Amino acid sequence: MRIAYVINSLEGGGAAFPVPDITRVMRQEGHEVELFALLRGDGRALSAIERTGLKVHIRDGDKRDHVAALRWLDRQMGAYRPDLLWTSLTRATAMGQLVGLKRRISVVSWQHNAGLSEANIRLLRTLRGLTRLWVADSGCVLDFARRRLGIPEDRLASWPIFRANPEFPVARPWQSGDIVRIGSLGRLHRAKGYDVLCAALAILKTHGTLAPFEITVSGEGAMRPQLESLIRDNRLTTLRLPGFNERVPDFLAGQHLYVQPSRREGLCIAMHEAMQAGLGVVASSVGEMPYTIEEGISGHVVPPQDPTALAQALAAVLHHPERLAGLGQAARTRVLTRFDPARFDAAGQAILQRIGRQVTFPPADYSAG
Repeated sequence: MRIAYVINSLEGGGAAFPVPDITRVMRQEGHEVELFALLRGDGRALSAIERTGLKVHIRDGDKRDHVAALRWLDRQMGAYRPDLLWTSLTRATAMGQLVGLKRRISVVSWQHNAGLSEANIRLLRTLRGLTRLWVADSGCVLDFARRRLGIPEDRLASWPIFRANPEFPVARPWQSGDIVRIGSLGRLHRAKGYDVLCAALAILKTHGTLAPFEITVSGEGAMRPQLESLIRDNRLTTLRLPGFNERVPDFLAGQHLYVQPSRREGLCIAMHEAMQAGLGVVASSVGEMPYTIEEGISGHVVPPQDPTALAQALAAVLHHPERLAGLGQAARTRVLTRFDPARFDAAGQAILQRIGRQVTFPPADYSAG
C-alpha cells in the first residue's frame, strides 16, 4: 500500500516521537509511507524522523486555521494518491476523515489520549464511522475508545506505541552522600501537572529531615511564567526548569528517580523511557502509567491533582534513598518485558495484515449510540 501518515505537528514530545518506530514496521512490510504534518510547531521531532529517510511534507500555517489546513491536506492527497490515510490525534484525524470521504480513501486512525475534552469526544463520536479501523496506543486508550467513543470491537485494534530498547543507557544508582536527583520530561502545560508538583514541594518542606534532593523538569511550554511564579513565591529552591533537552538518554542517565504528576495521559512515553533507564517512578494514576508501575516494586502511584499524596510518596522515597536502586532495577525489567521490541513489531504487523483484509471504502456503518 501507499500510506499517507497524517499528524498534527512536529512538536517535541507527544505523538510525533514514535513515528520512526511505527513507520519502520510499515516499510519493512513493503508499504510506501510519507508523512504529512498540518503544522511544524517547534519542529523538535523532525530530525529523528528525517534520519529514517522518511519523506516529510510540512504545512506553513497556524493551528487555528482549520479551513486552510483542510484544503492543504486535500491538495496533498490529490497529488500523492495514497491507498490509505493513517491519522494521529483529533485534528489530523477529523481532517483526514473528511478528505478520505471526499477522495474515497480508507482511513485508519490512532487514538492516543484517554483524557479528551468533551468537545473532542463529541467530534470523534460524530465522525467515527469515517474511520475503518481505530488503533489504540495502550490498554487504557483501548478501553476509552470502547466506552466513550462507542467504537465496536470489530473496528478496534491495539498497538502499544512504546518500543523498549535494551541498549538504552542505564542510570548510575544512588550512593550514600549523593544528592537525590529527580527528573521529569514534559511540556510545561497544565496537562502535565507541574503546578501540582510545585504544591507538593511546598508541602514537602514541612516533612522534616529528608535526603538532600533536586528536581529538574526538562521541557518548555506556555505555562513557564506561572511555574516560575510558583517557584519564586514558595521558595522552591529544589526545583529547576532548564528548558527542552534533546539528549533524553543522557538526561535520564543522570537521575535517580523520575516523577510524572500529570492530570491526563495516554501511554506517556517519557515515563516508560525513564523506567527503561533504570529509574523508579512516582506518577499519577492516569493513562497507562498505573498499569505499568508495580506499586511499591517499581515505583509509587498517587491520585492526580493531589499534592498531599504526591508529597507523601516523594517523602517515602527520600526517607529511604537506599531503596532507589531496587525500584530502578524492577522498573527496567518491567518495561523491557512488557514492551519487548519483538512484541511491538508483531503488533504492528498484525494490524497491517488486518488492514489488508478489512479496510475498504465506503466508510463503516456504525450503529447509533
